[in-house]
Amino acid sequence: MEQNANKIYDVAVIGGGSAGLAAGLYAARAGRSTLLIEEMTVGGQITKTHNVENYPGFDEGIDGFSLAAKMEQQATRFGLVTKFATVQELALSGDVKRIECGKKVFFARTVILAMGAQPRLLGIPGEVEQMGTGVSYCATCDGAFFRGMPVAVVGGGDTAISDALYLARFAQHVYVVHRRDTLRATQVLQDAARQEPSIEFVFDTMPEEVVGGDAVEGLRVKNKRNGEERTLAVKGIFVAVGTTPRSALVQNLLDCDAGGYIKTDAHMRTSIPGVYAAGDVRVTPLRQVVTAAADGAVAATMAVEYLIQQGGSPQ
Repeated sequence: MEQNANKIYDVAVIGGGSAGLAAGLYAARAGRSTLLIEEMTVGGQITKTHNVENYPGFDEGIDGFSLAAKMEQQATRFGLVTKFATVQELALSGDVKRIECGKKVFFARTVILAMGAQPRLLGIPGEVEQMGTGVSYCATCDGAFFRGMPVAVVGGGDTAISDALYLARFAQHVYVVHRRDTLRATQVLQDAARQEPSIEFVFDTMPEEVVGGDAVEGLRVKNKRNGEERTLAVKGIFVAVGTTPRSALVQNLLDCDAGGYIKTDAHMRTSIPGVYAAGDVRVTPLRQVVTAAADGAVAATMAVEYLIQQGGSPQ
């Protein structure tokens, strides 16, 4: 097992999305030796976003890949070290944390967990093929692209109904497709949605197929009660059936909620000293690029403060 010359980093960041890159930037800029471990592509989910219009500083928006590249270049300029590896096991107790990545092992005095979360897929034909060309998992990210067009929201919880209300500002018509005959959203959201004339509920109905060629042209659905099928003529499909945190590595090590999201305080501290969580993997009311980046900045700042309190000089 390769021990990487027994180097002990001041800060190790696991996950290279916007939270991880912001954490890497702040920690490295503070003069601390900082390692970022990413499994595949630096940038995370934003690299799949055609145009990010709600990140401050880009008045005409910026494509997600370019935004991620800028974040990475900025952090690297201050000394962030990036390693591409899959973390397989973590030992987080004690003054030095151990990060096992197959044959490689890394050590750090503090760890920032920024593995993110992934949307739950519908698992129907055409969904994956139309991601980015009409299928979206973030209404606040992509809703404005469908101004004046008919769209569908799949789901019946708070997120789905909030998305429907948000989309009603832009879209010509909003279908809410839900597999049950009643919504799970809070009553106040239900009442608001029922009063919105552009929102139409399609109950007891399952999505069957995303229809389209170069872009989405419709959503084929099936009524569970009578078996009737029809195609909703929509240009956008917003899937809101939940997300799954990438927290499997730590669910038996840290305090997490029932959904597997890591619990933190306002300082991004977890239940283990010297371990922080940032971005979509933690319990948070909003999962956006800007909030993830802010989380990363807080986590890194608190990690550096922790190191100072422990009396360790920069490595």
